[in-house]
Amino acid sequence: MRHVVLFHSVYGLRPAVRAAADRMRAAGHQVSTPDLYGVPAADTVEEGFALLDKIGHEVVLDRARAALRDLPPETVLAGFSMGAGVAGALLAERPTAAGLLLLHGTGGAPDAVRPGLPVQLHLADPDPYDAPDEVDEWQQAMTDAGADLTVFRYPGVGHLFTDPGVAEYSPDAAAAVWPRVLAFLAAG
Repeated sequence: MRHVVLFHSVYGLRPAVRAAADRMRAAGHQVSTPDLYGVPAADTVEEGFALLDKIGHEVVLDRARAALRDLPPETVLAGFSMGAGVAGALLAERPTAAGLLLLHGTGGAPDAVRPGLPVQLHLADPDPYDAPDEVDEWQQAMTDAGADLTVFRYPGVGHLFTDPGVAEYSPDAAAAVWPRVLAFLAAG
């Protein structure tokens, strides 16, 4: 059983994030899904970016830190898209995190990686927010830093392909993600 904090995408705390947390809970994990915005989720990605701009990146990070405050140091840091970036940004502050689970975006700086840190990335291929060469560079840097990194790329799907509430949703790709995520959480 793991403790997991699952940060939402730029859209906000949507049903897809809650459903992902429920999948993890059904597998025996304790999962927190903090609302980093404190307002209803956006309906479009443009509205989501407008919310992020209004709230501010530092406020979002402070809310994420507050959500982690009472969780065990070995909590798995996880996130969707923007939330993957949030999880990665907090890795340096959580050196004993049990893992880094990144859905729809890279996150984490190589200098924050401890040797053997389990990291799993699920990403559209190509992804409009993470250029392939940048992902390759990130992957190499994380591996060189000692991360136990597994990358899953999903060809021909849109960015947020696991969210049934957006046009990019791909049932087949989403179905492939969840067994991999649960195996990642069960390992270790």
